[in-house]
Amino acid sequence: MGKIDREGILADWIDRYQNLILSVCFHMTGDYFASQDLTQETFLAAFLHMAGFDGKNEKAWLCRIAANKCTDYLRQAGRRMIPTEDVSMDAFHSPAGRPEQETLEAAVREELLEKCRSLKPPYDEIAYQYFYLEKKPEEIADEQGKNKKTVETQIYRAREKLRHLYGQEGGGKAGKSREGPGRKERQDG
Repeated sequence: MGKIDREGILADWIDRYQNLILSVCFHMTGDYFASQDLTQETFLAAFLHMAGFDGKNEKAWLCRIAANKCTDYLRQAGRRMIPTEDVSMDAFHSPAGRPEQETLEAAVREELLEKCRSLKPPYDEIAYQYFYLEKKPEEIADEQGKNKKTVETQIYRAREKLRHLYGQEGGGKAGKSREGPGRKERQDG
């Protein structure tokens, strides 16, 4: 086969099979840009090895070349990965998290504890057990010798009281009184 014949055949294959090869590569890699590169590599490999091709079923032959290129690409992907700053720096952080995150969480938990303790009994203890210690209603009921439904009701009421406290602090909706004409909001805590 002459050089002109090979180039003409390659041009014909590119016209007929470029979209197919691109979709095979994209399906295997999931990366559009890598798929474009692999499609070019597929046609280059086909051009370089055209002399060894028997001329039967070029579509299957090109798809096999593309599949092999994708397999090679995926095998090497782990070795080619360049760690970003986030990835490389994460190795130096403690397993618990970043210091600023830990400090923020500690401040939030401290504020929650303060708000729980500011409630009147029995809501102070229920709020502390449920929200701060993150115990389940069943555990609290067992420890305090109470009915589970009673504890759940107290959790619900404690949650409303905490919302009210947090709302007053932020000036949000929860901090506004629900008093209406002739109705006074009950003050339990």
